[in-house]
Amino acid sequence: MNFCTNCGGATAEKIPLGDHQVRRVCTQCGNIHYVNPKVICGALALWQDKVLLCRRAIEPRYGLWTLPAGYMELFETMEQGAARETREEAEAEVQIQQLYCMYNIPRIGQIYVLFKADLIEGEFGSGEETIESRLFSEDEIPWNDLAFPSVERTLRHYFEDRKSGIFTTHLETLGTRLDHTG
Repeated sequence: MNFCTNCGGATAEKIPLGDHQVRRVCTQCGNIHYVNPKVICGALALWQDKVLLCRRAIEPRYGLWTLPAGYMELFETMEQGAARETREEAEAEVQIQQLYCMYNIPRIGQIYVLFKADLIEGEFGSGEETIESRLFSEDEIPWNDLAFPSVERTLRHYFEDRKSGIFTTHLETLGTRLDHTG
């Protein structure tokens, strides 16, 4: 960011007083421009022991399968964002049940939050960003055609947790040297 979004003045890299990170700071008005992680929220939408997946009609990962999810908007909760993204991508309404998986993905500056949810009346379609939507049983999941490591991890957690009937919240960091899934 070379110019201030506040006044249009030139910015320079410096460490603001009381901070420890290099930031872009306006040389005219002093506005500090923070760059923070993006929050992605979505739903693990379930219907009769099946999982709703969407085949992506956009990049990145065009043509691969994902859970309905996307960037959180200002002035909405994560739950509202997950429901909105499910509506937009899969033309489906969900009843959010619980926070299910949360992934730190520092290498791309994202926080990925997925909620376990019930698909209302089992109805769904395909929104503008989706080639097709489909319900999958565990043995039908297209494991080699999943778009993102977070989707694979969430599905594996779900099918493992389903064996015991206990669905705990999962928190992980993906994309580190110790984690070869991200």
